Amino acid sequence: MSTALGIAAVTAVLKDLLNNGVINNDIASTVGEVAVTSLPPDRIDVSDGNERNQLNLFLYQVTPNVGWRNAGLPSHDARGERTSNPPLALDLHYMLSAYGTRDLHPEILLGYGMQLFHETPVLPRDSIRKSLRPPLDVVDSELPARLRTLFDSELAEQIEQIKIVPQSLTTEEISRLWTAFQARYRPTAAYQVSVVLIESRRTTRTPLPVRDRLIYVVPFKHPAIEAILSQANPGAPILSGPPILSGYTLVIDGQDLRGDDTLVTIDGDAVVPATVADSRVTVVLPASLAAGVHGVQVVHRLFMGSPPVPHEGTTSNVAAFVLQPTILSVLVSNVQSPPGGLRNAVVTMNVSPAVFDFQRVSLLLNEINPPAPRPPVALSFPARRDLLSPPGSTTSVEVPITDVMPASYLARLQVDGAQSPLSSDATGAFVAPLVVVP
Repeated sequence: MSTALGIAAVTAVLKDLLNNGVINNDIASTVGEVAVTSLPPDRIDVSDGNERNQLNLFLYQVTPNVGWRNAGLPSHDARGERTSNPPLALDLHYMLSAYGTRDLHPEILLGYGMQLFHETPVLPRDSIRKSLRPPLDVVDSELPARLRTLFDSELAEQIEQIKIVPQSLTTEEISRLWTAFQARYRPTAAYQVSVVLIESRRTTRTPLPVRDRLIYVVPFKHPAIEAILSQANPGAPILSGPPILSGYTLVIDGQDLRGDDTLVTIDGDAVVPATVADSRVTVVLPASLAAGVHGVQVVHRLFMGSPPVPHEGTTSNVAAFVLQPTILSVLVSNVQSPPGGLRNAVVTMNVSPAVFDFQRVSLLLNEINPPAPRPPVALSFPARRDLLSPPGSTTSVEVPITDVMPASYLARLQVDGAQSPLSSDATGAFVAPLVVVP
C-alpha cells in the first residue's frame, strides 16, 4: 500500500510520462518549446502575448473506489482495539488540457498527450520507480529532496497497478467544470486513474499465527422431542399420563435423538442417559430433583481438539414434565378441641423427594364418607416452614390445621403446583393416604 503521498506521486508520474513523450517524439521541432505542468487552469496565463505551448494535467476530482472501499473492514475488535489498517481506495480524475501560441498547436499537443496515455493503459512499476527516483547528477539540494519524498510514497509497491482509463464528458459537464475553474476553455480530454491505495502505518493488534487447523465436518442431525413417558422400574410398562415420581425412569420419544455423545439436561443440569436410540432415550431421574415442573432437553456433544474435549453441539427442543411428590407416611399429633366441636392439630408427613426452602407447600384435605345430607368438606392449609441456615431441604413436612371437623380426609401434598397422587382400590375409589382427625 502507498502512503498519503500516493496522490501527488501519481500526478508526478503522469507528468513525467507526458514530459518524456514530448522529448522522445521531438514535438519541439514541430511546435517549438513545450512545457508540461500540473497547475489549476485559473493559474495559467492565457493573456495575449503570454500564452505558450503547454500540456497541463489537472486533478479536478477524487472519488472512492467501489471495489476496494470495504476491504479490511471491520478494523476494530469488540474491545475497540485496532486490528487492521483498512486501505483508503481512491479513483483520481484528471483533465488534460492543451495550450498553444499558434493555430493547431493545442490540437497537436493534445493528440500527442492522448496517444501517450492510450499506449500506456497501465503504469509499469519500474516506470513509477524511475519517475520518482531522484537523479544522481543533480547538484541542487531542493529538487532531490522533493523527489525523494515522493519516492517514499511506495506507490510502485501497492497491490493494485495504476490504470489509465479515458472518460467521456458531455458538453454540459465540461462547461460546468471550466466555469468552476473561472478560466478560459482550452481543448481537453478527461481520464480516470485507478486505484490508489493509501494505508495508515498505525500499530495494530496482530494475533499469534494459527499453529494447527482443526476442521470437523459432521452430518447435521437435529434431535426433536415428541413425547415424555415414564417407567416405574426397569420391568414395568412404559406409560403416558400416570404420575411421574422420584426414582422413576424418564422415557423420551422423538427423532434423531442419538448422537456421537448424547446427554440429557434437566433444568440445564447434565444427566447421563441409561439407554440411547434414534427414537428413544431413557434416563433415571436424580434423587436430588425437587418436585415441580422441569424442562428436559437432549444434547449432542462433539469431541474436538487435541486431546479431544467435548463441546456442545446441537440441542433439541425443550419438553416439560411434572415430578409429583409422594406422601410416605402421615402422623396427626397435638390434637386440641376448642369450643364448637372442631379440632386443631398438627399433621406431620414424610415425603419424597425432599422439599426445599424456596418451594411453596400446602396440604389439601378432602373429606370422605360425610354423613348425609352434608356435602364433603374440602380444605387447604399452608405448611409450617422453618427456614434453614444455610438454606436446605427436608423430607419431613409439618402442617398446622385449624377448625377441622372430626372425620377422615384424603390428603394431598402440593409442592410448587405439583400434587402428590392418591391410591385407589379395585373399584377406582380413592382410599389413601388418609388423615384421620379424632
